[in-house]
This record gives sequence, structure tokens and C-alpha cells, in this order.
Amino acid sequence: MSRFTGQFMEMLGAAPKKPDNISAKAQQIMFLKYEDKDRFIKEKLHARAHHETSHKWRNRRWAVLIATNLLFVLSFWLDIQILEGALTASRFVGFHLIDLNSALQVMLAHKHVIVNLFIGTFTVFILWVLLGGRSFCSWVCPYHLVAEWTEALHLKLVDKKMVTDHQFHRGARTVFWVLFGLMALVTGYTVFETISPTGILSRALIYGPGLALGWVLLLLLFEVFWSRRAWCRYICPIGLTYGVVGAISPLRVSYHVEHCFHEGDCRKVCLVPHVLDVTIKGRASDETQGLGPDCTRCGLCVDTCPTGALRFEVKGLSKLL
Repeated sequence: MSRFTGQFMEMLGAAPKKPDNISAKAQQIMFLKYEDKDRFIKEKLHARAHHETSHKWRNRRWAVLIATNLLFVLSFWLDIQILEGALTASRFVGFHLIDLNSALQVMLAHKHVIVNLFIGTFTVFILWVLLGGRSFCSWVCPYHLVAEWTEALHLKLVDKKMVTDHQFHRGARTVFWVLFGLMALVTGYTVFETISPTGILSRALIYGPGLALGWVLLLLLFEVFWSRRAWCRYICPIGLTYGVVGAISPLRVSYHVEHCFHEGDCRKVCLVPHVLDVTIKGRASDETQGLGPDCTRCGLCVDTCPTGALRFEVKGLSKLL
């Protein structure tokens, strides 16, 4: 099985596996680490002692996410017609932008390809192919930001042993993706759009709050007291749709095994830690490789890594600063 196929299957819910083949360069790097274990441990302790977690990429991401959603609000309230509509369907200075998952749901409900929707999705498709599909989740989706803030409360409660984090099989998201599609096809109604916290929050910010915000609050409470980031991890089909689209993106978080101390801090902060399975000793198939398509490009692992083993890069070019 190729690395790409394995990463794609992991996105659908398969458990990460050890690579079938490891390049000679990667083997040599790991051999040197084991051969001079004392020096490796000293360097690891030194790096951890002198590393302060940066929030550079997190702050950039929050700024972009807030600015994007605020532009929707200002365009509506000031009637300046820059970014009209909401995240599900909008128009940016005359260009129609339609969320790929929303367009898919609508066409399934209507049971035919709607030409106007297809045209409206083209710009969005190209955009997220370039940026990496699941970057929509962490750089644009308002629910992701709210859930990220409440996640801190969940982790505090877990640390104090006041709640237990319940995990589900990641394949549940693929099942929900199929179920929401079938419901649209059978009922002729976009069921997912009705309950999507992404759409609910986007419309509430622009047009004012409604009763649907109660559903969003219930989701957040479930995530605080029962399961960490449950909606994004196990249910929401938007991430899966964009993950498929962004699988070939040149923009990626890349992993450099030579600089890694395998301490695992990156996996602790990651929303989708299975994409960082490669950071475990013996799991890298090459000296440098991009993370899988389920990566949200949130940058938390890049900020956390004490040695720069994880970096934002454009494939074939130098790292982003």
C-alpha cells in the first residue's frame, strides 16, 4: 500500500500502520539516534528546557478566521457588498462562492447536477486544493474556534478527574458522511445544513441569533463534559469533503525525522493526532514527508515542536516563515 493510499484510508477511519518500506536515509537517521543514545537524550532534554511554546500560527489562524467572519458581518450591516451571504453560499466582490459540502447536499436533494451550483463551487474547489482541504476547518469555520476555546475547559476538567474523555471510532465520520448524503437523496431535504453548527453560527453572526443556537450550545456542552471535540472528530462531513479535495495540495505540514525527539507533545495538542503517528519512533517511511490529508493545518503542532521537526512548507519549496 502506498503512503498516500494509507493516509487516505486513515482519513476515512482506518488505524495508522507501520510503513511497509522505510527509505535508506530514514533508517540511517534512526540508526544514528540509537547508536549515540546518550547524546540524543542530552539534546532532547536541552531542547525541551530551552523551548517556549510559540503561538505564532495559532494567532495568525485566529486572526484570519475572525477577520473572515467579521467581513461577512460588516458587509451585511454596512451594506458594502464585499462578502455577501454566509459560509454555506456567498459572493465575494461578484464571484459566487459555494461550500463544496453544501453544494453536494443540495444536488443530492434535487437529484441532479445544478449548473449554477457547479460554477459556484469551482473557485472554492481551486482555493482549497491550493491551501489544503481541511484548512477550512481551522482557518475559516466559526464552530472550530468556539470548540477550540471550550476544549481548554474540557482538558482542565479531565486533568482534575472531574470528567472522562470518551472516544469513538474515527470511522463514524465516514458513516455520517454517507448517512447525511442518503438522507438528502431520500428526503429531498438538506438535513445536514439544518443542524450544521458551522452554518448556524455563520448565519447567527450575520443576521442575528436564533433558537438554533441552542443546538450549538448542546454540542459544546457534550464536548466539554463527555467527548473532546466530538463534532469535528466524529460527525462533521465538511472536514471529510475538504480533506478529499485538499489531498493533493502543495501546502502541507511536513515532518523531518532527523530533528525529531519523539517526545509526543505535538500529538497531545492535535485535533487529529493520527496524522502525527509518523512522529512515533520507527513510523517514518522517509526522512521528510507531509502529514496526511486529514491534517487541518492549524499549526498547533508546529508551534509546540521544540526543534522545528514540523514545519509549514510548500511542496518543492522552502519552509514558510
